[in-house]
Amino acid sequence: MRERSGIAVALTVLALLTSCGLVTGDTVPAVSGAFGTRPEISIPRATPDSLPRVTVVSLGRGRATLPGDVVLADVEIRRWSDGLPYLSTYGAGRPAGVDLGSASRWWREALTGRPAGSRVLLVGPASQVAGSAGAEIVVAVFDVLGGYPPDARLVGQDLTDLPGDLKAPVTTLIGGSGPLVTRGSRIVVQYAVVSGRAVERPKGPTAVVLAPGAVPPGWVEALAGQRVGSRVAVRTPGAGYVIDVIDRL
Repeated sequence: MRERSGIAVALTVLALLTSCGLVTGDTVPAVSGAFGTRPEISIPRATPDSLPRVTVVSLGRGRATLPGDVVLADVEIRRWSDGLPYLSTYGAGRPAGVDLGSASRWWREALTGRPAGSRVLLVGPASQVAGSAGAEIVVAVFDVLGGYPPDARLVGQDLTDLPGDLKAPVTTLIGGSGPLVTRGSRIVVQYAVVSGRAVERPKGPTAVVLAPGAVPPGWVEALAGQRVGSRVAVRTPGAGYVIDVIDRL
């Protein structure tokens, strides 16, 4: 009798949780594919819940993101109704940079505290998940590449503290000792724009592919062969940059 009673209680609790939207079951899309590749998303036929929900598909082993970080992540967003793409950064060579200090509530829920290498699923109304009007339900998958402080830079002089002579096209200000950067590498940089002796504030951690057309002119030649941890000044006819190579993804 006690065993039957326990089963009855468990079933009652499960029913209550399901009615409250806490147990999703067949309303959770199936996500497959390797981290870092465009995910395959199978959307169930069930009517989706209108309450946004976050599911960790797989957990990475890198540094966990912190409140206030800039999180670099590839993002795939699709419509629940027909599975058509709404937005995707996969294949574009430039993942999204999400400032957790100003991001929407549900992007913060999805991305805060996630180790680099994690894949996270977020389902909810487009108004809360995709930042657009309407109650249409969308499905978002995030591949978390890493989280970085907004002012991430190399230890030492600030990016705005430059030596007097920067007339050469490329000047290595600090030599790094980390992984080698090559053409085609996907790297994380913090950079500032130089105009004469004036230096604008850094742009924030950004992931780029070191390839022509994906970065400003002169960057490929200046950064290929450098190592993570390097600071490089680049001068071109149109602009000047001071670049910290923070990471290689």
